[in-house]
Parts: sequence; C-alpha cells; structure tokens
Amino acid sequence: MSIVQNKKAFHDYFIEERFEAGLVLEGWEVKAIRAGRAQLKEAYVVVKGGELFLIGAHISPLASTSTHVHADPVRTRKLLLHASEIGKLIGKVERAGYTLVPLDLHYTRGRIKLSVGLAKGKKQHDKRQVAKEKEWQREQQRLLKQKV
Repeated sequence: MSIVQNKKAFHDYFIEERFEAGLVLEGWEVKAIRAGRAQLKEAYVVVKGGELFLIGAHISPLASTSTHVHADPVRTRKLLLHASEIGKLIGKVERAGYTLVPLDLHYTRGRIKLSVGLAKGKKQHDKRQVAKEKEWQREQQRLLKQKV
C-alpha cells in the first residue's frame, strides 16, 4: 500500500530497476508518515562511504510531537539494503552514469519501506515524446468510447 509517490521522478527519468530499501526513522517520523505528512518531491539518494542516504525528503512533524524531541523535517536518513545490492548500485552509479531516485514510500508487512529507482535522465525531447504518446493514448480511448 503506497503512502506517497514521487511523480516527478517518472517525468524526469527513465526508471530501469527498482529496489526496496528500509529506512532508519525516529518515532515521531513514523507517526507523521502514517498520518500522511511525508513528501518526496525534492528528495534524492546519495552514496557516502559505501552506504546510501535519503536527502531532502520532508516529513512534517505532528502537533502532538513531544516537546523534548527536536524534530528536523528534512534530516538525512540512512537507507537499509543488503550489501550485495548496495555494491551493485554503487557500481552502476559510479561507472555507468545512473542516478538513484526515491520513487515511493509504502508499507510492507507493517514496515515503512522506500522504493529506490536506478534511473537515467531524460532529455527534453524524450519528455515531449512521452507527452505525445500519452495524449495519443487518451485520444484513442476517447475514439473507442464514442464508437461503442
């Protein structure tokens, strides 16, 4: 079940592979995500020292957050993957020119997970071509609907 999606990622990148990663979260973050107060629009994933980190994801704290907890909505969060998956991703990012993009937050067996996409950037003409194809698909559906 999806919590929040990064629709901008599909507009700006060709997603070639998906990986499911766990997140290191604090208690107030889990409560805020379950309340639907997360945003991935400006987020990205970086590699530092053989580990993956989510940067720029905004999780707004709830009003009921404890007063002794200092809530930082855009703090850097560590991603949890198997070592073999991390090695594969690092190799592709460093050698092949790929980018790691957060795609969506979702629940898997009650846990909050992040889908990370291995992506190549789209050029402007690619974006236009995709828009034309979507428009043509809509037009086809409309024409079929009118005939029936």
